[in-house]
Amino acid sequence: MKAIKTLTLALALLTSFNSFAKDKFSVCWSIYAGWMPWEYANSHGIIKKWADKYDIEIEVVQINDYIESINQYTSGQFDACTMTNMDALTIPAASFVDSTALIVGDYSNGNDGVVLKGKNSLKDIKGQQVNLVELSVSHYFLARALESVGLTERDIKVVNTADADLVAAYSTNDVTAVVTWNPMLSEIIKQPDANLVYTSKQIPGEILDMMVVNTATLQANPELGKALTGAWYETLALMNDDKVLSHMADASGTDLAGYKNQVASTYLFYKAQNALDFVTSKELPDLLKKVADFSFDHGLLGEGAPDAGFIGIETPAGIVGDSNNIQLRFDASFVKMAAEGKL
Repeated sequence: MKAIKTLTLALALLTSFNSFAKDKFSVCWSIYAGWMPWEYANSHGIIKKWADKYDIEIEVVQINDYIESINQYTSGQFDACTMTNMDALTIPAASFVDSTALIVGDYSNGNDGVVLKGKNSLKDIKGQQVNLVELSVSHYFLARALESVGLTERDIKVVNTADADLVAAYSTNDVTAVVTWNPMLSEIIKQPDANLVYTSKQIPGEILDMMVVNTATLQANPELGKALTGAWYETLALMNDDKVLSHMADASGTDLAGYKNQVASTYLFYKAQNALDFVTSKELPDLLKKVADFSFDHGLLGEGAPDAGFIGIETPAGIVGDSNNIQLRFDASFVKMAAEGKL
């Protein structure tokens, strides 16, 4: 317990250090269909254009290991990072790094999947070892999939595997079941005897892909939020151009057709108003509660968490969990400015 308190204090000090008003910021991201616009915006000067508008500098860094990117954000090495709603709750928020979902860019609508080798029914997963990034959103997704066919995690064995290793792992004889997301998913289902037996299309709105910013940093430097939001929606407006999509495809390791297939499985909020409607909806708190329940059941809210509501999640439609311990916030103010053309 002493070690936990020491870690919490260290993270709090890092958060405080990052919260001062400043003019240079760092953002990290990892490869995923719905996050490729960040790469395009950075490599084509859109980030710089918006940063210049607000007299700031923004460095955008690609991290090849998804969970490692979140860990680095949590430790204070980055001011903002791309991550899912569950991972935002269970890594930075659970470490008492108050974080804000600045942009909810999309929800997975088929971009996450369960793949079985030589079997074509989800029920056949019973008794198998399942390779995935343990305790990540893939783990949550697996639990929801099992629930749909009357199974639980007691019926399988989870094998923790880094996202960068999943494609290679599936090609071995020992691996017969995996849970992952695109672009790894699209590569795996190309392999012999690979059957996609369950996808995130069956749980719409539950796996959110977001740009998360340290709350204290954002509050002290709203220009960062404005610049990132402006750059994001300018880039999304270009995604009807095959040249733009081809660049994103190449940067993510696939071809144009492959990337278009991934985008088709991603419910992107192309318009700021669509994102605003979702974030302010009455349904969002209910979706977040499901994630909090799973996270508590798996011990992901911290060693001392007494219940699933230990960490407060603030949304425009209300607070999920403890209002005295809010560590994750969904802020609609910046996307509202984008929707109204006020950035």
